[in-house]
Order: sequence, then structure tokens, then C-alpha cells
Amino acid sequence: MNTFHSTRGVNDAIKGEALSAKQAIRRGLAEDGGLFVTDALGERTVDVAALVGKSYQEIAASVLGALLDDFDEAELAQCIAEAYGSQWSDAAITPLKPLGDDYVLELFNGPTCAFKDVALQILPRFMARTTPAGGDAQEKIMILTATSGDTGKAALAGFADAPGTGITVFYPEGKVSEIQQLQMTTQAGSNVNVCAVRGNFDDAQSAVKELFSDTELAQELAQEHHVVLSSANSINVGRLVPQVVYYFSAYVQLVERGAIALGDGVEFCVPTGNFGDVLAGYYAKLLGLPVKHLIVASDKNNVLFDFLTTGTYNRQRPFYQTISPSMDILVSSNLERMLYYMADKDPRLIQMLMSDLKDWGAFEVPEPLLAKIRALFGTGWADESQVREAIHDCWERNRYVIDPHTACGYFVMQRMPRDPATPRVLLSTASPYKFPRVVDESLGLDASGSDFDCMDTLAAATGTTAPKSLRDLEHAQPRFDGAIDIDAMRDAVKDAAAKL
Repeated sequence: MNTFHSTRGVNDAIKGEALSAKQAIRRGLAEDGGLFVTDALGERTVDVAALVGKSYQEIAASVLGALLDDFDEAELAQCIAEAYGSQWSDAAITPLKPLGDDYVLELFNGPTCAFKDVALQILPRFMARTTPAGGDAQEKIMILTATSGDTGKAALAGFADAPGTGITVFYPEGKVSEIQQLQMTTQAGSNVNVCAVRGNFDDAQSAVKELFSDTELAQELAQEHHVVLSSANSINVGRLVPQVVYYFSAYVQLVERGAIALGDGVEFCVPTGNFGDVLAGYYAKLLGLPVKHLIVASDKNNVLFDFLTTGTYNRQRPFYQTISPSMDILVSSNLERMLYYMADKDPRLIQMLMSDLKDWGAFEVPEPLLAKIRALFGTGWADESQVREAIHDCWERNRYVIDPHTACGYFVMQRMPRDPATPRVLLSTASPYKFPRVVDESLGLDASGSDFDCMDTLAAATGTTAPKSLRDLEHAQPRFDGAIDIDAMRDAVKDAAAKL
């Protein structure tokens, strides 16, 4: 059975033993602040040929079975059936579509219209099949999540009224779109809590990580409320691994179209801020998928671009609030997992790098490690005007509407050298209707009204349809308002736990 431990140490011990996948999912984050990984990744590969002609659900069973081998076949089948059913607007779940000479993989057909649904529809099902580590039959899980926009709503939708769980989401005040904020603040459910915080996403995410390592808080929550904390961010391995599936699905769809033969390499261009979406592609490669290159596309907060070109990761820089808010991140948590595997699973090096990042705001990787990383990962970034240009260009050339995050990827991909023998797949991470004002402005349409007026304008001009779940927000009543300071987050968690 695959066992999991922290990126910063071989044993993140429960009674001196490494964790199973179920234990790692329930815990979310390692006690030393590291992320859970398994050294068995890559020892078992997935037979891609056997996936051709299979449904998304069948592909998911094969891929997740290789990654989470302590879930039995029946458990996985039930999780998959519940997660990828009628709540998706496309039966293919993540359909691949032509985009000029390239392809686009639509990841936004789930209930909250963002790629996070792929993982956050199944994570609550995984969580429900875990058991308390300490044997407390009354134990409840409090999902604690910081969001830059999309994770929050997707996590709320997944965990709302899920038995034995509660969820508290923190988002940066004024730094998400109007639609994203309404999606979160109008969420139904007796076990949900949503708080705006004064600060940016990195402030909120850093505070959440500190709460996970706060042993005094953990003891208080357990003793007084029978509550343990876990995460729905991609720092949780159970949130990360479902995203590996759509890389296999994309590849299989290319084979079925006759665009490639089995074994041919494919290049993926991935808009990302926290590095989870593109890390899933790296996991897919380690599982045997012929991934030739992974292109990391950033917005103006281009800390990943600088790292991948220089080997120095430096978060000591200006934070920009952009029109692609879900990528406005300067501390890309999942980079740690990639570094662990690229560094030949050396936890001492990872501990040193992460200590430097915490103490000095920066770290530098050895030159041989950087060369190894750059052999697989390419990079580029787009500023605000280039994002708008990309939205306009994609529509004019392809009659396909993209959101500002996908537009970062589109811009970068169009400027990358093309190998005619290697298909390129752009991951489309969110519906353009989550950001209708920016899209309308980019297309030269009237954007003077509300976001809902902008949705209607976009639909009329492009012949597309706004997802009902987004359009109906116009008349939804917010349940959560106001904002708190970062240092009040601890008390907010305690209050939420007391209500579970």
C-alpha cells in the first residue's frame, strides 16, 4: 500500500508510522507544515492504451486506483459515480475541443463553473470514507480553506451539509470578482461559514497554514467540540490527485480523434497560481502519460516565471490585484511537491528551501536541479493588456470565449515555439461568465451595467449561454457579510467549530 509522509521529513508519524492515503486526506497538511507525498509515485503506471474508448468515470477509476490504493474498488466506484454525474453540464466532464491549430480542455462544466469542481466534487466523498485517527466516534472535520476566488465556492458546494463536516472559507476582501463573492456569500447549508479577510490571498493562506500547525488550537477544538481541521485547498493530496485524471482524459480524447497515436508526446499549457493544476500534469507524467512539456502561465504576479527562468523564488515583491484574481498568488504552495520529486525525494533540501522562504522570503535551488526542472516545465506570463488582447484574439480567430485566467495561458501558448508534430492543449480553468465585465470590455462590448447585465450582453453578442447557476445569483441573498482582520481568523474558526 502507498504510504504518505511530509515533503519535509520521511515520517510524519501517527504512532511512528507513515500515513495511508485516507489518513493523509483526513489530515490535510503535515504537522511540520509540509505537504503529503508518497515515494511510491511512479512505481506503478497506468496503461493508457487500456483507457481508449472509456468514459471519464472509467478513466478516473484507473488513475485514482493507482494513486489512492487504500480505497477499494467499490469505494472508488461509488465516490466517482457521486462526483461525476448529473451535476455536470457535459457528459464528457472535461471535453476537449479544437482551438485553431491547438486544443482547449474545458474544466468548467461542473456546478460552480471552475476547474476546482473536478476535485471538490469528489473530495467530500473521499473524506466521508476516512475514519478518526484517535478513535473519537464523535469527531467532526472542519474544512478550513483560503481562496483566491474559485476554490472557496467549489469547496462550499462540495461540503455543504455533508454529514460529520463543517467548512469555513476565507477570501481576500475586495480581491475576488463580484460573481465569485456572490457565489460564496449566498451558499446554502447549515455547516458553512464564509469570512472576508483584510489582506490578500497569500496573507489568508499563510494564516490558514499557521492554524493547521497550532497545537494549542487543535487540542482546544478536539476537547471542547470534537473537531479536527482539514483542508480543501490543493495542499490536501485528496484535492490534488483527482486533477490528474483530466490529463489522461485529454490524451485519450486526442487518440480517439486520431490527432495522435498512442505514445506520442503532448504539450499542456496551464494557467496557474498555486501550482496545483500544473503539478497534476507532472503526476500524470510520473504515472506514464506521454507529457512532453508543461507550460506554466502566470499573470502579472509572475513569481513562478521568475523562478523557472532563474532558479530563485522570491516572494518579496509587489502584489498586484489583477483581472485574473484566482492567480494573484505569490506563495505557490504546490511547488514544494514538485521540488521534492525533482530533487530525488530529498526532504532535507526541501526543509532548507522552505525555511529560507519563511525566514528570508526567498530561496534558490541548485543549478543541476533547475536544469532538470526546465527540461519539463516551460513558462511565460501576461500583463493586463495582454490578457485583454488574448480574450479578443481568441474570439476573433476561433469564435471561442475565454475567461481572463485561460487568457493568460492562451497568450503564453501563442508565443511559444510550435512543434507541428506535438499537439498543444490549453487548460481552460473557468467559465467566462464568472468574469463577464472583463470579457465584455476585452471584446469591445458595453460593460457599463451590473455583472448580470454584462452576462446578458456577452450572451447576446457571442451566441453563448450564461450558466444558470451564475445568472440566478442576481436575486440570491447573501448570508455572510463584513470582514475580519487576519489575526481574527483563529477566533472565527473557534466560533465556527462551536456551531458544528
